[in-house]
Amino acid sequence: MRIDVLTLFPEMFIALDSSLIGRAREKALFELCCHNIRDYSCDKHKKCDDTPFGGGAGMVMTPQPIHDCIQAVDPQHKAKRIYMSPRGKKLNQDIVVNLSKCDNLLLLCGHYEGVDQRVIDLDIDMEISVGDYVLSGGELPAMTLIDAVLRYVPNVLGNSQSTAEESFSSGLLEYPHYTRPQEFCGLCVPDVLISGNHKNIDKWRREQSLEITRRVRADLLEGK
Repeated sequence: MRIDVLTLFPEMFIALDSSLIGRAREKALFELCCHNIRDYSCDKHKKCDDTPFGGGAGMVMTPQPIHDCIQAVDPQHKAKRIYMSPRGKKLNQDIVVNLSKCDNLLLLCGHYEGVDQRVIDLDIDMEISVGDYVLSGGELPAMTLIDAVLRYVPNVLGNSQSTAEESFSSGLLEYPHYTRPQEFCGLCVPDVLISGNHKNIDKWRREQSLEITRRVRADLLEGK
């Protein structure tokens, strides 16, 4: 998989050089390329924003640098082009899994009050939000999406079973986890987990997932 990120702040993505994603990148399991939108500005000062038509607070990212950057990076429109936007479709596990099947992703990170609508109309396939709140830019949402998607790319995770059992994969939140020591600060691991009876363990985990989902995210149980 190749992921191209269009941003005014490419240095922020150094965070993805760490941990599991960093190791996967070192192994060439995916390719991540960050492109500075400012490099494509025709303005002599490399300006990428201007005041909005119709008035209002803040600035809007101008269409020319973004459009030219997209055309340079993905001239044949091979990539799924995504604008990280508060008004987009909320990111969920189904979207993550579907995106993980793409060979190429292009992520546009907005700033200020957003980007000129004409860029979205001309160049963007879908808008994605990471939640019902507003951040100062699209870089952190883009990193969230990248991390979530790459977990489903073959060999990125050491154990493919990890994605099958984690929260949302089954439509439920994940059951509690325990490891050594068996007792910690007066709290003990549930007996069923050390019983060796895998049928009972699976039953306990299912019950725990249902209970946690019912308590924390009852909306996920609608229609079940």
